[in-house]
Amino acid sequence: MKKTLFVLLVFACSVVTEAQNNNYKNLDRFFNKLESENKAMGTISVVKNGKEIYQKNIGYANLKTKTRPNKYTKYRIGSITKTFTAAIILQQIDEGKLTLNTLLKEFFPEIPNAHKITIEDLLRHQSGLTNITQDKTIISWISKPQTRKQMIDRFIKNGTVFEPKEKSSYSNTNFAILSYISEKIDSRPFATILYDRIIQPLGLKRTEFGKTIQPNNNEANSYYLENNQWNLINFQTHMSAPMGAGAIVSTSSNIATFYTSLFTNKLISKSSLKELMTIKRGFGLGISQFKFKGLKVYGHDGGIDGFQSYALYIPEKNVSMAFTFNGLNMLMMPLVISILDNYFEGDTSLKKQASIKLSSKDLDAYLGVYSGKTFPAKVTFTKKGSTLFAQATGQPIFKLTATKKDFFMYDAMGIRFDFNLKNNTLELTFAGNKHLLKKE
Repeated sequence: MKKTLFVLLVFACSVVTEAQNNNYKNLDRFFNKLESENKAMGTISVVKNGKEIYQKNIGYANLKTKTRPNKYTKYRIGSITKTFTAAIILQQIDEGKLTLNTLLKEFFPEIPNAHKITIEDLLRHQSGLTNITQDKTIISWISKPQTRKQMIDRFIKNGTVFEPKEKSSYSNTNFAILSYISEKIDSRPFATILYDRIIQPLGLKRTEFGKTIQPNNNEANSYYLENNQWNLINFQTHMSAPMGAGAIVSTSSNIATFYTSLFTNKLISKSSLKELMTIKRGFGLGISQFKFKGLKVYGHDGGIDGFQSYALYIPEKNVSMAFTFNGLNMLMMPLVISILDNYFEGDTSLKKQASIKLSSKDLDAYLGVYSGKTFPAKVTFTKKGSTLFAQATGQPIFKLTATKKDFFMYDAMGIRFDFNLKNNTLELTFAGNKHLLKKE
């Protein structure tokens, strides 16, 4: 009996291992294709149960010297910084130094509506303060050192766009202010707070408050694609400007480790984590959420000076992923979904959309190119056998599921296509928004 049980366990483990290896091969093929087609350059990390199980590097960290990236290559991670800042603020709340209901007037009474704006309002982007990146003069100062007073003066001048709690609207101003509040509470510079509270305890040796890019220190330059060639971006934001909204540089491995630690209570209390993960009007505390085939995915994107990145955590799987790109020639969200599709291929625990079967001939009526005034890309529909595929301009191709006559879904992202064959139109539903597209 014991021998039989042992054999069964070995067999089960070998099946799981084989499935995982196949998924890693899927990821390898996917990222190699991105590289060969000049779609992306960067580094990818997957951490499961606290251990890095997949790591990949594509493209170049420095094209001039033909230096390839590796696990230790640093990238500017932009707004993923906001999750770090939220963790710091929640630590200070856990320590009783402030609360989510503490008013902004306790720290910066001169800022508009400071007597109404709470710490939670800042964390959830519902303060109503104008986004500093909309400042018309930003190009003249963002690459130069900035003092706290200079930035606060701009926040005052730019004013508000709505009353606190009236709605949510993404604003970098909120998290720059939060980093200044953390400085006032701890009586230290934000860079030091970041090191003492997160970097040092987690051993994130390739994470820091950003400085001028140093390629000789294994730090990536950023590039844009033009005429199928990557071109260097010389512009660099001075990190004293974004502060807690976007000043951190890191590696994909370090980011994935941070996300795992944050969501497994190694940094903040259970009550604070619950608040962080509670979504109101589209935002948690320094994070957002979307669903992938029934899984709740928590994360944040980042974009600064041509660098683009994404970090996510899936509680049900205890999986963190981080993608740091110094060159990206496609939209981030479809890319993230494609990565998840490859990673979870064959996972029978994920929800599947109910479907109907259509023949190859049935699909002919849906083939073609569709476009509309409110949608930023053309969508091309093709088929392979009895399966319909869709591809937006410059984006990965994805497989559609027919759920009823003239109705198709891309289940992973909840994108719906409702065809009206008589009018040669379709209604595309994505992220709660509907777009009318017409066949060209």
